Amino acid sequence: MAKKQKKATSERAPTKHQLSKWQRQMKIRRIVIIAAVVFLVGISSWVGYGYYKDYQARGAAWREVMIGVNGINFTMEYLVKTLDAVTEGINSTILSSYGDYFTNMVADDIINAELLRQGAQSLNITVTTAEVDAKLKELGYDEALRDIIRASLLQDKLKKQYFGPQLNNTLNNTMEQARVQVMLVESQEVATGLMAEIKAGGNFTALAQEFSCNSTIEGDLGWLPEELMPNGLIADAAFNLTSGNISQPIYDKTAIKDVGYWLIKVTDKQAGAINASAMLLGSEAEAEWVRAQLATGGNFSALAQNYSQHESKTKGGKLGWLKVGNMSSTAFDAVAFNITLNTASEPVKDTSVQTTGGYWLVEVIDRGDHKLSDSAMQQLIDKHFNDWRKEWSDKSTIKTYLAADKIRWAINHVLAGNVTP
Repeated sequence: MAKKQKKATSERAPTKHQLSKWQRQMKIRRIVIIAAVVFLVGISSWVGYGYYKDYQARGAAWREVMIGVNGINFTMEYLVKTLDAVTEGINSTILSSYGDYFTNMVADDIINAELLRQGAQSLNITVTTAEVDAKLKELGYDEALRDIIRASLLQDKLKKQYFGPQLNNTLNNTMEQARVQVMLVESQEVATGLMAEIKAGGNFTALAQEFSCNSTIEGDLGWLPEELMPNGLIADAAFNLTSGNISQPIYDKTAIKDVGYWLIKVTDKQAGAINASAMLLGSEAEAEWVRAQLATGGNFSALAQNYSQHESKTKGGKLGWLKVGNMSSTAFDAVAFNITLNTASEPVKDTSVQTTGGYWLVEVIDRGDHKLSDSAMQQLIDKHFNDWRKEWSDKSTIKTYLAADKIRWAINHVLAGNVTP
């Protein structure tokens, strides 16, 4: 039996109403898709802009100029990298506690290195990249110290290739010099007594060893030209006195002595502590004079303000409550913690402190044209180099922007090991 044929059916064309409905649906779908895309793009842009602003803000701190030398700028990033290299191996507690000191020290190094580079360039003195690379490798230093190493090499070249030859050509290795021996003593009374002893046959060198108050400038200084004399006062005596003579005592208010004399008064004691006042005088003679004023009714506070060389003078000599060791002077403690209350002490000699003002004695052994020693020549080269460097620095424009918050920011990044943006 033949299968029954299924009646064919034909598809009907959509009506205008259906077409219109479909078109509206497609339009709405496109609008929704476009809106979604726009929304997603907006969200992405907003998030991206936030990240960008964040990146820019972080980067801005690193790019901020901290130092300027004649228009050449050094950023926070440069400072932090140099600070990190210079302080490598320093205990983090010390670095954190003395952050100001280390940061300012590194800033000075950066300034001096750039000044030297510019100054040397003006004299046509340079060092090559290869020379710097070799020195960095030799010392095992970080690449961040490249400019500082370059400055060190430039300094050596300037002395050897510029200032040394310049001096040799000018002086022909010979110039007028004087051979003197000197000593600085604390008072005119001591100086006068020593002069009398020397004239009676006393040995200047031996007396200088006993009475000189400045061990860095005493005894026989050897042959020196005028500009290498320790100061102008000694130079004047050396080049104006007749050979074999000794100067009269020459007062020098700026001379630094390794000695001082305390006058101490304690007003109260309790439990191993004292409430003290003190003044530090430059000589025993001055201390005796001040003590005499106290004995005749002088006011301790007023006299301390006028004559003391200790920082407490602005408070009338008041030191407040002290325990043994607070003054870092065994000479002070030996008297202060055993003195009668409300009585000024005898002058207490202390060689652990420094005071200013003293009297020079200068003996001219000989004077005349003399060949410069190797040591004197090197000192002259160093002096001319330092004078040139100071002159260059003085006429340069140097700017620093190391406010306290910038210093702490730099130190914190070094401590955290985060030295790049």
